[in-house]
This record gives sequence, C-alpha cells and structure tokens, in this order.
Amino acid sequence: MTASPISARRRRLSALIRSSGFLALCIMVTNIATYGFQIIAARILGPGQYGGVAAMMSLLLVVGVVQLGMQATASRRVTGSPGQERPIERTVLRVTYRAAIFVGVVMLAASPLVWRVLRLDSIYPALLVAVCAVPLTIMGGQAGVLQGERRWLALALVYLALGIPRVIVTTAAMWIRPTEGAAMAGVALAQFAPAVVGWWVLRRRTSAVDAAPRRHGAGVDRMRPVVVEMLHGSFALLGFFALSNVDILIARNVLSDHVSGLYAGGLILTKAVLFLPQFVVIIAFPSMSAEASRRSALIKSLALVGGLGVCAILGSWLLSGLAVVFIGGDKYTEIQDLLWVFAILGMVLSVLQLLVYSVLARRSRLSAYLLWIAVAAALALGAMQTTVEGLVWAVLSVDAVLAAVLLAVTFWRLNQTPHRS
Repeated sequence: MTASPISARRRRLSALIRSSGFLALCIMVTNIATYGFQIIAARILGPGQYGGVAAMMSLLLVVGVVQLGMQATASRRVTGSPGQERPIERTVLRVTYRAAIFVGVVMLAASPLVWRVLRLDSIYPALLVAVCAVPLTIMGGQAGVLQGERRWLALALVYLALGIPRVIVTTAAMWIRPTEGAAMAGVALAQFAPAVVGWWVLRRRTSAVDAAPRRHGAGVDRMRPVVVEMLHGSFALLGFFALSNVDILIARNVLSDHVSGLYAGGLILTKAVLFLPQFVVIIAFPSMSAEASRRSALIKSLALVGGLGVCAILGSWLLSGLAVVFIGGDKYTEIQDLLWVFAILGMVLSVLQLLVYSVLARRSRLSAYLLWIAVAAALALGAMQTTVEGLVWAVLSVDAVLAAVLLAVTFWRLNQTPHRS
C-alpha cells in the first residue's frame, strides 16, 4: 500500500525535473550565479579594476555569438528534421569543434589589440579571453542539439555548469589576488565545466553515430549548409551583442576609470534584467522555428519578457537603495538615482534579444542589418557624452527606436505568406 504512493511521487518528481519548468529554474539559478560573480567582483575589485573585468566580460559575450549562432542553428535543424537527430548531431558537433579552434586562434592573435583598446593592466587577461572562447563555442553546439531535441534535463545540467562553477572558482581566485587577471583566470577555468557536461550527456549518442558507415565526402557536404546558416545567425547575434555591449567600450574610452567603473556597475543591473527572461528565449525558440506556432510563441514570449521587465523597473525605482547593494554597495551610490534607467535599458534589450531569435527562427536576414545601423548610431551618440547619465540615456534612446522598428518589421513579416517570411 505504501509503495504505490511513493512510486507515484517519484514519477511526478522525475517528470518535473525533465520538464521545461525545471530548465527555466536552472537557467535562473545560473543567471543569479553569473551576476553574483559580477556583484562579488565589483565589491572585491572596486570601480578601477572592475571596469576592466566588465569590459572583458562584455567582449566575451560578443565573442560568444559564434556559440549562440551554433546553438540556434543546431536547435532549428533538429526541430525541423524529425527522425534525423543523430546525423544532424554529428554534423553540428564536427562544425562546432572546428569553429571553436578558429575562434580561439583569432582571439589569441587579437589579444594585443584587446589589451590596448580595453586599457588592461597587462596582456595576460586578454590571453585568457582567448582561452575562454574555445569551450564557450563548444558548449553552443552541444546546447543546440539538446534544445532542439527538448532534452530539458540535460540542457539544465549544462546551464548549471555554466553559472555555478564560475562564481565559486572566480571568487576564490579574486580572494587570493584581487586583480582583473585573477578574475579572468577563474572565468577561464570555470568555462570548461559546461563543455565537459555537454560531452558527458551526449557521449553515447555521438559514439553510436560515429560508428555508422559514411560515404566519402558526405561529411563535408552536410557541414557546408550548417556553416553557412551558423554564419548568418552569428552575424545577427553579433549585431545584437555589439549593440548591448558597445556602451561599456565607449565608457572605457570617453569617461575616466572611476566614472566608467560606475557605469559598469549600473550595467550589472541592466544585464540582470536582460538575462532574467533568458529561459523564455531558450524554451520558445523551437516553437518559433515551427511555422504553425511561431506567431503565438512570439506573442506569449513578448508578454512574459515585458512583464518581468516592468517588475524589475519598478523594483529598482522603489527599492533603489537595495538595488545599489545588488550592484556593489556604497561605492556605487553616485548612480543610485539612475538605476531605474539602467533597468529600462535591460528590458528593452531583452525584447530585442527575443526579436532577434525570432528572426533566426524563420531564417530572415534583412532585420540583422538594422542592428548594425543601431550600433553605428550608439557609437556616434555615445562618443559625445561625458557623464554616466548622458551615456545611458543616449544608448537607451537608440535601443528603444530599434526595438519599435524591429517589432513592426517582425509582425509585418509574420503576416506575410510562408515564402516571404
């Protein structure tokens, strides 16, 4: 009599941890851990050193567009080809490993430029950014396969491995030596964790596919369209991440170290609001890739993203003192009255992120160019600013106009025939 209720509870628990809701929870935990790292870094390092770390993390987000392009490509291809998951998985992973090596080499060659442009203390942190790029890119292909197959538990483990080791390892590194180099050493070491977890959850399936006979030259033929689609996706995502991170690069070059550090502190809140609804994008993307469900999936996702953003804005306005504690404490009180503006910026960017993924889901390319126009506008307006307030309002104005235009273009295209979407 007692075994049956226990078994039922176990089945319910098993179903829960394999659901998209559990994935959403794990992604939120990862985001909390990731921004916990930034809060801890801001406190331990102070505005002077933290400004460099924030700039390198923003650069790493931009470099990560290859990872995200690979993830979006893998997810869309797996979703659109039922029954062909294993061959697609093998092709995607082959492309992923090659892309990871390429990105790592490029970043290694660019490390002297990164050192100079970001005004780092030495070239050592810039070299560590190149190290981070390799496992980060590998994770993209792995996560895309799991996302397309809706293997939410395995994907949840990958995301947990992305966030939790980073905050633990990096905090230990900064505690031992409070410098930007130590912070990036911790980030680089922790970045291998999600790639290892991704390899582990895919190892048996990959081995089974590798054992299958292959026609000579077929692998190259299958990889070519994956590479092309990944490049187009990465181009759009690069535009988004350039737009969402260009302001810290502007701040490092037009503001003093202290003031740019204050701006970087405000961006902790911006990035928290931006990535708070990240689980919405990940869960909704397979549905946005399917023609029958893409419109309803986008509308529901926009409503959820907007609702979370409004809550964050109200919270940062009404509880600005608590928000200052969140971004680093008393060292950042100079920007307390502006934190609600940084929260609005985060909400606008989260809407833009969702719209960009909607573009990728239907393989549209025109909208990507709008992102690059906005990057140019942000650079032009931002370069004329001399204060934190002026820079954040300039960037917010550009992003808000782009969001309105891209939203109109997206729904206009969704109303067209399938051949024109």
